[in-house]
Amino acid sequence: MPTDVKVPTLGESITEATLGTWLKQPGDPVAADEPIASLETDKVSVDVPSPVAGIFGEALVKEGDTVAVGALIARIGEAGAVAAAPAPAPATSSADTVAAAPPAPAVDPAPVTNPAGPAETPALKTDEHAPTADSPGSANDAALRLSPAVRRAVLENHVDPSAIQGSGKDGRLTKDDVLAAAKSKAAPAPAATPAPAVSLSSDPVAAASSASDRREERVKMTRLRQTIATRLKEAQNTAAILTTFNDVDMTAVIDARARYKDLFEKKHGIRLGFMGFFVKAAALAARDVPSVNASLDGDTIVYHDYLDVSVAVSGPKGLFVPVVRSADKMSFAEVEQAIAGYGKKAKDGTLSMDDMKGGTFTISNGGVFGSLLSTPIINPPQSAVLGMHRIEDRPVARNGQVVIRPMMYLALSYDHRLVDGREAVTFLVRMKEAIEDPTRLLIDL
Repeated sequence: MPTDVKVPTLGESITEATLGTWLKQPGDPVAADEPIASLETDKVSVDVPSPVAGIFGEALVKEGDTVAVGALIARIGEAGAVAAAPAPAPATSSADTVAAAPPAPAVDPAPVTNPAGPAETPALKTDEHAPTADSPGSANDAALRLSPAVRRAVLENHVDPSAIQGSGKDGRLTKDDVLAAAKSKAAPAPAATPAPAVSLSSDPVAAASSASDRREERVKMTRLRQTIATRLKEAQNTAAILTTFNDVDMTAVIDARARYKDLFEKKHGIRLGFMGFFVKAAALAARDVPSVNASLDGDTIVYHDYLDVSVAVSGPKGLFVPVVRSADKMSFAEVEQAIAGYGKKAKDGTLSMDDMKGGTFTISNGGVFGSLLSTPIINPPQSAVLGMHRIEDRPVARNGQVVIRPMMYLALSYDHRLVDGREAVTFLVRMKEAIEDPTRLLIDL
């Protein structure tokens, strides 16, 4: 008897999702708890596991459809109840084949006449392009069902997925397959013969050929991208966002990393990065300026005696903000381990709802992508977000002398309804002092 597969509970306040990709096709064997589909929610992608082992029977919704929590989306048949692909029919004589053929095959317009005997039935013309059981098209159907990350890579690199050999499970394409194909496609090719000039005329055929090199791609926004767009616009429409800037000399932090990075990695099994310094500096500054770590609930200000830092990490499907909880009570190693773990989850697409729930303050490091300066948007209901940027050598004045120092711009965007300008500037100054003199982080000064 078939077993129903329903949309699982997706998290607090999430009532529906989009069916992103079917990972199994009718007739495929499935194991218990093996993912059969990927759902896209407002925040993350969620795999739907098979409740039993058996054979994938039928998919009841299509990719891209919106499904509610608890909705029936597929059925799993018993292992012996659903046969595999039907066996090929036994060979038959040519006469039987002609007799069993459809009434409208492609034939010559007239029978071939034999002067020595009756008219003969001409040989049937077969379609050379019709798919067969051995054709590559049927073998690659599963491979061409693209995950959201792979589909995005295909569109960005303008490659034909049907021409790429997949290296993933069941021959499916991976993002690396697409990038490798795009790289080989970008290799210099022999110079093509220049196309003949097209005269401007009213000939529709000529007009079509002149526009043949102009293409457009229309791709529906994923549910995640729609939610990001809605929340960012909501923040702009609701909060009174203002950004203040400062710059920080990274010499002391860079020297500390260079001096202790090997010992740190040997002891803790993780590299010493910049983020640990900035998280600890933010925790120190938030003690002096608690409004930056507060939030608005209607007309009530909620102050937090803990610092839950939403750290922006990049994944194939976009930017995510998992939360490092009680970061103010963590050591440098614990902060770096937590962030590295979230980064790996984002890359693998395994971030959960709980990973991104909450957060009282956000840090976004656009410097890893080369950003010099930006005005980040706050993440409601938080009241502030810190933007880090790239480090570059710049001339600065020190003790009356112009010297070259590795400098970084810091940007603090904040909700002016809750945070005053004086408080925002004080917060950045406290962070600047702690980064330029990391000893302050040790003695809580």
